[in-house]
Amino acid sequence: MAHEFSSNHSGAVRTAICTGTGARQRRHGKPDAGRRPGAAARSAAEGAAAPGAPTDYSGYKLVPARHPWRWVGTVVVALGVVAVAWSLATNPRWEWGVVAQWFTAQSVVNGLVETLKLTAISGALGFVLGFILALMRLSASPLLLSVSWTFSWIFRSTPLLVQMLLWYNLGYLYEKVSLGIPFTDIRFFEVQTTTLISQFAAAVLGLTLNQAAYSAEIIRGGILSVDQGQLEAAAALGIPAWRRSTRIVLPQAMRAILPTAFNEIIGLVKGTSIVYVLAYSELFYTVQVIYNRTQQVLPLLLVATLWYVAITSVLSVFQYYIERHYSKGAVRNLPLTPLQKARKFFATHAPVNFDRAKDAR
Repeated sequence: MAHEFSSNHSGAVRTAICTGTGARQRRHGKPDAGRRPGAAARSAAEGAAAPGAPTDYSGYKLVPARHPWRWVGTVVVALGVVAVAWSLATNPRWEWGVVAQWFTAQSVVNGLVETLKLTAISGALGFVLGFILALMRLSASPLLLSVSWTFSWIFRSTPLLVQMLLWYNLGYLYEKVSLGIPFTDIRFFEVQTTTLISQFAAAVLGLTLNQAAYSAEIIRGGILSVDQGQLEAAAALGIPAWRRSTRIVLPQAMRAILPTAFNEIIGLVKGTSIVYVLAYSELFYTVQVIYNRTQQVLPLLLVATLWYVAITSVLSVFQYYIERHYSKGAVRNLPLTPLQKARKFFATHAPVNFDRAKDAR
């Protein structure tokens, strides 16, 4: 009985509140009948619906957003691309026949192999040395920190061309290179500098040391990007330092390291062209030798350019998939790969087989 009275009492209170609200609206000149019919109908429908029923949106009209300036920009850019492509295809001075003739010539392919060899060796050694320099820079030892900082400062402050010529002419400064006990006459190994520093050795040495200076800063920045609180929490849990480095620091640091590291590798591919000053037969030097003989300068430069574009494109594909792998813990849903997008497109726009649909029913 008490529960029934309480329920009736609360209902009466709600009725009085609604009546008072309506009276106030009429008193202020805002009667309920003044509302729009559509809003009143929707309010009535929502009031009549069950408490847990979903809202009916059938009375709403969906209006897609319009982007006129996006279409204007698309048309302008498309016209520009078509104009450039038409100019490249119809201008006979590009001499595409000569480009096709020399693109796969044996001498050009040999120069391409040497370019890839220089890139692989110098890139690998440069990042290994850069990793060591980054650890030295992060150490608590003032000597290690100072040596690492000085190394990066010197090799980032001097042009790569100057470094190449310096290593190639090292025999002028030191006639012999020896290994032994310092400040004594004991020597375990000794060789003429001109014999040791060949064109290839000078190129690898110059590219490696220059790359190491930049790689050290990239790796150091990636390590510092990891939240220090995670390391403190791992240390509090008793996780060993080596596992903290490999399981916590490295996976998260790779997200910051990889984009810049791949940009450095791509720059190194094109940076090998500076080795032409040593008369080493990499791709650019080979092309120079050919066009000095045939006087077909522009087509041969296009040959080298197209090969550099091809190498860069392959490295960019590797960069995309490796970055996607290391971003698994950073985003909720990984973006679709180009192959997955193509599959989705063809699956969505595939023609419907009505006979198969009838059989399935």
